[in-house]
Amino acid sequence: MKNLILIALLSFSTVAFAQTKSNTNSDVKSIESLSIALVDEQLAAYNRRDLESFLNTYSDDIKIYSFPNKLSGEGKDYMTKVYGKFFKETPNLHCEIVNRTVLSNTIIDHEKVTGLAGGASMEAIAIYKVKDNKISEVYFISK
Repeated sequence: MKNLILIALLSFSTVAFAQTKSNTNSDVKSIESLSIALVDEQLAAYNRRDLESFLNTYSDDIKIYSFPNKLSGEGKDYMTKVYGKFFKETPNLHCEIVNRTVLSNTIIDHEKVTGLAGGASMEAIAIYKVKDNKISEVYFISK
C-alpha cells in the first residue's frame, strides 16, 4: 500500500512538473510572439513613414541608445522630433530585416535601410526591448 501511495505521488509530481514546464514554455512563446508582432508593426509603420502608428508602438518613456549604453534620447517628444523630420526628408525610406534573433521580450534585428539622403543605404543592428506590450528601449549598432 505504501508503494502504491508513493507511486501515485511520484506520478502526480511528474505530471505537475511537466505541466508547469509546459506553461512556462507557453508563456515564453506568447511573450516572444507579442514582441515580434509589436516590432513588426513598428517596422511596417516606419516603412510607411506613418509617424503616429510608429510612435504608438513605443512606451511614453522610450529610451534610445547607441550601443552599448550611450543614451541618444528619450521620450516620445524626442522620437517625434527626430523621426518626424527624418520621415519627411526621406520619401524613399525602406527598412528590411536581414536577420532576426528572438529571446523572450528581446528582438535583435540586423537591418538594411535604403532610400536615405542622396540614395545612400546603411546596415545596422537594432536591439528592441519590449515591456508591457510597448517598445521600452532600443539599442543601435551601426558602422
